Amino acid sequence: MKIIAVIPARYEASRFPAKLMQLLGDKTVITTTYQNVVETNLFDEVFVATDSEIIFNEITENGGKAVMTGQHETGSDRIAEAVQNIDCDIVINVQGDEPFLKLEPLQQLIEVFHQDDNQEISLASLKIKLTEKEEIENPNNVKVITDNNGFALYFSRSVIPFHREISYNVDYFKHIGVYAFRKHALIQFSKLEMKPLEISEKIECIRYLEYGMKIRMIETNFVGVGIDTPEDLEKARRLI
Repeated sequence: MKIIAVIPARYEASRFPAKLMQLLGDKTVITTTYQNVVETNLFDEVFVATDSEIIFNEITENGGKAVMTGQHETGSDRIAEAVQNIDCDIVINVQGDEPFLKLEPLQQLIEVFHQDDNQEISLASLKIKLTEKEEIENPNNVKVITDNNGFALYFSRSVIPFHREISYNVDYFKHIGVYAFRKHALIQFSKLEMKPLEISEKIECIRYLEYGMKIRMIETNFVGVGIDTPEDLEKARRLI
């Protein structure tokens, strides 16, 4: 299988505009993310997909590969445009604002497809256990529930499952937005119209479920530093 990584990168983020061009040490957030993904040596190629000339120039001037795209509602739609004419089997979506993604969870996602002999899995993604009540109830944390085989049943900003039977303990999992797609499933996704559940929740992977595709979830202990706010940026700078 030919496996590539694509980093969707939008300059005008709603909560923190220009966050990808902020400095982490002596490099920008997007360059740090790109170089860290390249250094895993897991991928045949790594690209940044962007609608911003600023980000495109930042990557190419630092020796990286970038693809210009149109404007899109979701990162998956942006990646689908970027890979349409690229020869590959599996596409890993790494968020541009996750500069500290580790090797192991990426390896776990790739392994899903090596083990998928029947090619029934459209995409794979990560989840991590939540234990703090405040984190569980935070609508910015997308929760996921799965069946006994690890396939996603639903994603929500609400608390799922609802804990009605208080004598029984349940686990809560946060969805981490790192995806591994079969290329043909990604292209198919980009041609499907949004349905009510995706529109209501503003969670793009619900579209796959609404159209009957299978999402394999992998539990991880990886705790990244997603840079969504200036406070997140300061936290990342302390880690650097």
